[in-house]
Amino acid sequence: MNFNVISALVMRYLFLYQRTPMRLVELVFWPLVDLVIWGNVTVFIQKNSDEKFASFVLFFLGAMILWDVLFRAQQGVAISFLEDVWTRNLLNVFVAPVRTVEYLSATYAVGFLRILVTCLVMSLVSWLGYNFNVFQLQWWLLPFFVNLMIFGWSLGMISTALILRWGQAAESLAWAVPFFIQPFVAVFYPVQNMPAWSQPFAWFFPATPIFEGMRQVMATGTTSWSLLGLSFGLNLVYLTLAGLLFGRVLNLTRKRGLLTKFATQ
Repeated sequence: MNFNVISALVMRYLFLYQRTPMRLVELVFWPLVDLVIWGNVTVFIQKNSDEKFASFVLFFLGAMILWDVLFRAQQGVAISFLEDVWTRNLLNVFVAPVRTVEYLSATYAVGFLRILVTCLVMSLVSWLGYNFNVFQLQWWLLPFFVNLMIFGWSLGMISTALILRWGQAAESLAWAVPFFIQPFVAVFYPVQNMPAWSQPFAWFFPATPIFEGMRQVMATGTTSWSLLGLSFGLNLVYLTLAGLLFGRVLNLTRKRGLLTKFATQ
């Protein structure tokens, strides 16, 4: 990989945000709306329930922040690709001597920066507004963050591959793909409370052990290493398969000449 190429691509995406500040609204506004809604629900339940259950509902805020890590990582890959489509810059990128791995690495970096901005704002608001400190997860927060980010990158490559295959009519998948799996990854509830038929499916996703581990840490101060190991192993599988899918679809699109048609629609 040529890190000069990667840094140039990253700077290009950052210039977009600099020249169009309204793009920052998507990074801050919608996450804050979700946080305020869940925060207000949490406050309402705390005031109308016993002490034991009141402490339990704080899981909602932790889950909301960690879910946004996954979602923003996925958006970093998928939306970066769509930015090139919307600005008619896609052909410029792929005509230039840019390897697929360099392009993906740049979108990973953009996704990481998006996560930092969003999570910083959400963590600050949850602390000031709802007395919830995400750092109560202690050092466990780091492996949780990394595993969710990697899974988000995998979903981002899958989203982009589907858009390349089906054209701009499939752009909504850039936002929809994470929500297809949200009911099965136990974001706001334990796996054991899910319907029996769906519980086996939950453990096929790397995010499920992370959200289960988050609730364990908040309840007991620690979690099982096996959950982290399971998440990391599944992430390796998903990242590999998603990368192969993206590379294959991109090469197929190039060979058929569909990239030019797609980029000029």
